[in-house]
Amino acid sequence: MKFVDETSIHVQAGKGGNGCLSFRREKFIAKGGPDGGDGGDGGSVYLEGDVNLNTLVDYRFQRGFQAQNGQGGGSRNCTGRAGEDLILKVPVGTTVIDEDTEEVLGDITEPEQRLMVAHGGYHGLGNTRFKSSTNRAPRQTSPGKEGEARRLRLELKVLADVGLVGLPNAGKSTFIRAVSAATPKVADYPFTTLVPNLGVVQPHKYRSFVIADVPGLVEGAAEGAGLGIRFLKHLTRTRLLLHLVDMVPPDASDPADNVSIIEDELDRFSPTLWSRERWLVLNKVDLLPEEEREQRCNAVIHDLDWPGPVYRVSALSGDGTKQLCHDILEHLENCWDEERNNPDAAERELAMQRQMQEEARAQIESLRRRKKQNDDDEDDDDFDDDDYDVEVIYSP
Repeated sequence: MKFVDETSIHVQAGKGGNGCLSFRREKFIAKGGPDGGDGGDGGSVYLEGDVNLNTLVDYRFQRGFQAQNGQGGGSRNCTGRAGEDLILKVPVGTTVIDEDTEEVLGDITEPEQRLMVAHGGYHGLGNTRFKSSTNRAPRQTSPGKEGEARRLRLELKVLADVGLVGLPNAGKSTFIRAVSAATPKVADYPFTTLVPNLGVVQPHKYRSFVIADVPGLVEGAAEGAGLGIRFLKHLTRTRLLLHLVDMVPPDASDPADNVSIIEDELDRFSPTLWSRERWLVLNKVDLLPEEEREQRCNAVIHDLDWPGPVYRVSALSGDGTKQLCHDILEHLENCWDEERNNPDAAERELAMQRQMQEEARAQIESLRRRKKQNDDDEDDDDFDDDDYDVEVIYSP
């Protein structure tokens, strides 16, 4: 399946049916009076969340959609049939933006949630509506109104509770394989993940959370280097970030410096996302000499002065991952309980997510403009709706 996380479409609601101009004509009934009926309302356009979709690829090639027009009114006060509404299925997690005004029309965050994006035209009135004591034979009617038309930008942000960040080859894909049934590509040579991967982690029966692995960031990502910044918007709905760092990097770089690189890129991309709670995960500790393991891990923690929890794991062997997942679940359940019991906390969380999404949208739009100014001759760039493969797998 191809992964498309952003696309633009044009929607047109149906036109309302015209009112009818008609007079009653029956044998032996003189001056029967007006009997023109109203037209029908035009159909509206809705977006509806569908849990069976995880990509916007259906809207990559077909970009225009129109709801049905309403029928005109008829004689004998017959009202025209209303146009059928058009319902477009989109993945849960889709944000809908008016391209002309940049107004966020809404978020599809629940299955079967509907959002009206174009209102159908109002029906026209038949001449019966204009009858009065002084106008017994009106010849006035009104036409149906045009339906609303909009150019929309659809942005998909995966719905995950936990997001993984780090440099390429920090072991994020191996980690998500170790804790869930997701199977992103891993190998014993350097390469980077190209698309987000989702996995459902179930530390205990009937208790689980969703984790997202996005392409690794590189230094200069905030200026458009690499692929990672394109997918950072998928982390704006997460409650917790795990920062994975390779304790034995192949280029012999300092793990503390590598952590600082990603922290700087997160801060430049979205200060609100950077302020999100983050846990540091020292990965591949099994590759360290046993007599140096504790000393080198403590040195990284000391150099960073990390404010949050720190875990030492080996994603390949699974050492330390079970305790980490248990602690993540406990943390998330505490957050969920607080939101259920405190409406103010739920509102603050929603406001923070909206702020992160606005910052991410502004940053990506700025990079698009900069890219276009720097090279108007190129037809393609890192932010086109290219095809990518994605797989979402749930644990058995």
